[in-house]
Amino acid sequence: MTGFSEIIAKFVNSASKLKAEAIVLMVSKPNYTEMKNFTTRSLNIPFPKKDPHNALAMPIYESVAFEFDSAEDIAANFRGEFPAHTYSRTSNPTVEYFETKVRTLTGAHHVLAVSSGMSAISATMLAICKQGDNIISGKHLFGHTLALFEQSLSAYGVETRFVDTTKIDLIEPLIDQNTRAIYFETVTNPQLEIADIRKLAEIANKHGILLISDSTITPPSVFSSKSLGVHVEVMSTTKFISGGATAVGGMIIENGIYEWSQNPNCLEFSKKFGKDAFVARLRKNYYRNLGMPMTAHTANYMIAGLDILELRVERCYQNCLKLGEFFQQNLKVTRVDYPGLKDSPYYDLAVSQFGGVPGTVMTFDLSSQDECFSFMNRLKVIRRATNLNDNKSLIIHPYSTIYAEFPESERLKMGIRPGMMRLSVGIEGADDLIEDIEQALST
Repeated sequence: MTGFSEIIAKFVNSASKLKAEAIVLMVSKPNYTEMKNFTTRSLNIPFPKKDPHNALAMPIYESVAFEFDSAEDIAANFRGEFPAHTYSRTSNPTVEYFETKVRTLTGAHHVLAVSSGMSAISATMLAICKQGDNIISGKHLFGHTLALFEQSLSAYGVETRFVDTTKIDLIEPLIDQNTRAIYFETVTNPQLEIADIRKLAEIANKHGILLISDSTITPPSVFSSKSLGVHVEVMSTTKFISGGATAVGGMIIENGIYEWSQNPNCLEFSKKFGKDAFVARLRKNYYRNLGMPMTAHTANYMIAGLDILELRVERCYQNCLKLGEFFQQNLKVTRVDYPGLKDSPYYDLAVSQFGGVPGTVMTFDLSSQDECFSFMNRLKVIRRATNLNDNKSLIIHPYSTIYAEFPESERLKMGIRPGMMRLSVGIEGADDLIEDIEQALST
């Protein structure tokens, strides 16, 4: 019969062995900074702090407040001398980890996760502009961004000067001493136009103003904004990053390549915070005071979606190429646009700026609006919905929906045609998508 002392000895020896194995595992843990693949790096980015239970998935810290060990510590925190989470409206551990992952993957200086893509745009503009300032913006914009610039910002005395950003020579004459930024979408929606980002950066740097991109359609697995000279990147994480339309969110990526003393609205913060001026101004003012933070549960969805982002983008892209070939050969389709197709006028820019993957949104035309409606109503696999970059393929008729508020002359001027449909291509099998489209066209 085994004695109690022998049982204890076996337990101690076993525990020592497990501890030794754990130490070996910790020592041999791979260095994520040496990994080249986007997905491999994303899966191996460590938590900001070691989890006491060694969880593989970041816990959801659904807590409003966080306790301090002493009155001195919390006082030091409020003085900015003791970094720690205090209240989830200002920062949260789960949200911090999402920001850390994006910052590591993009090489950014700072990343701020917010409640939506529109929050990212509005917070950025409020931080860099005041009454009497102006921005230069691409004329083809997401409908709500256009409304923000034309209606909301203008009410506070900020002017937007719209221009075709694909025509570089038209931009510089619009710049004056009150211009604070050039704003553009990496791929316009739904026109699918692409500007030369390097040339935009040259103009912005020449005049000491910001270059701001909305890169929602081109996620960080295919687009490196910093390498092309973009100072600030805004994005709706609701789209590709959320991992299948699971939550609404946004983020602001500050690349650390702009001298913030050049912006009058950030000058005082620049004197105090240096390279951190922009994010300090955001956190201490608009992010906190206007209630823009991302929730912990939303951040959890974003973390999971980020880890498989590259795989989903690649599948959707391959589907786009197959669908593009099908549309080009179908006599009922009068036009097809996707910058990833070799006959697109933007193909070369798509290759040089996005590695040939300019998002996974395409448009195609039928002869009339009635034909579009009939076609859409016969679809069985592709869903009639307004989002982008879901796992499911989504189709919408922009002329009668997103841009319905605009007069017909304005819609046509913006390239929104009665016979055009926008297709956000998902991860379904390409054969199933083609079969669905084929039956809807042939009925």
